[in-house]
Amino acid sequence: MPTFPRRAARRTTMALALGALLGHAQALEITPEVVAQGLQNPWAVAFLPDGQFLVTERPGRLRVVSAQGQLGEPVQGLPAIAAGGQGGLLDVVLDSGFAQNRTLYFCYSEAAPNGTNSTALAKARLSSDQRALQDVQVLFSQQPKVASQLHFGCRIVERRDGTLLLTLGERSHYKEEAQNLQNHLGKIVRLHKDGSVPQDNPFVGRSGARPEIWSYGHRSPQGAALAPDGTFWMNEHGPQGGDEINRPEPGKNYGWPVITYGENYGGGKIGAGITHQAGMEQPAHQWTPSIAVSGMAFITSDRYPGWQGQMVVGALKAQRLERITLAGDKVVRVEPLLPQLGQRVRDVRQGPDGWLYVLTDRSNGQLLRLRTR
Repeated sequence: MPTFPRRAARRTTMALALGALLGHAQALEITPEVVAQGLQNPWAVAFLPDGQFLVTERPGRLRVVSAQGQLGEPVQGLPAIAAGGQGGLLDVVLDSGFAQNRTLYFCYSEAAPNGTNSTALAKARLSSDQRALQDVQVLFSQQPKVASQLHFGCRIVERRDGTLLLTLGERSHYKEEAQNLQNHLGKIVRLHKDGSVPQDNPFVGRSGARPEIWSYGHRSPQGAALAPDGTFWMNEHGPQGGDEINRPEPGKNYGWPVITYGENYGGGKIGAGITHQAGMEQPAHQWTPSIAVSGMAFITSDRYPGWQGQMVVGALKAQRLERITLAGDKVVRVEPLLPQLGQRVRDVRQGPDGWLYVLTDRSNGQLLRLRTR
């Protein structure tokens, strides 16, 4: 038919354009520049309007870091934090209206009686002198509380509609609960900024389900971000193999622990050892062996020619980043970025200046700026 050559030509043109784009992107030379060091297991970075940084340290400290890299004294006013294992002070994000209201959100491991704990989300105002948090309010506390120091999740994303998404791990020893809609383990929840439940959440009004739940069947979420089109993406650790990138949609089941591309530590299948089941979503991408994914960001600036719209994911175990090309909801290319970095990457964010910033996870952690030559 006469449309076939036209379609073929269009596909060829798109392929050539993509090839040129990737070729240009590959030519970029990235140099990590140390902005600050001496941070103890930093977990998240946010960008203050005056050019300074707000950084969480997992042992339970929040610091303002100057544009020149000087570490401020710990910000006062944090609630009690159950630091230990993978728990502590984890994510921090500024409200979209921070310049006017000085409001921020932070996520942490919250202590409970009898040695139990859970993930909690709080909001506060940063004082004008940046020395203290004021009007601290806990918006959400994961239920149930359990005795575990693993798999807290704890990434916060503000959607364009002004609601908050919070990722929650299944706390490791309770993996089957990721399929149980009567609790918050292994879920993503969606909340208003006052902690109330949006009435268009997928399980509102459903008997036997928590109304906060947005999606379920997650293991150990590590990174989350909005794409340039506003779509929510996240990544999560598999067990031994099976790290995933997902694009969680409301009400959908992402499979853990019924389906997984990973296996038990030391070998052996998990459950029935299957990777597909009806009614459960497939990851957009999976890594086997695991790289231990971490923070996630999307590039929207022109600092990295040819990379606009691409996703960048950190890797703890692999000690590098991954640059990921998407076509709609499909991952079409994954390439290592800074493979010789030699440090565990905990977080990656794009700053207001357009550069990518990276936090490295160690006792003398660094804040890095990724420049092009």
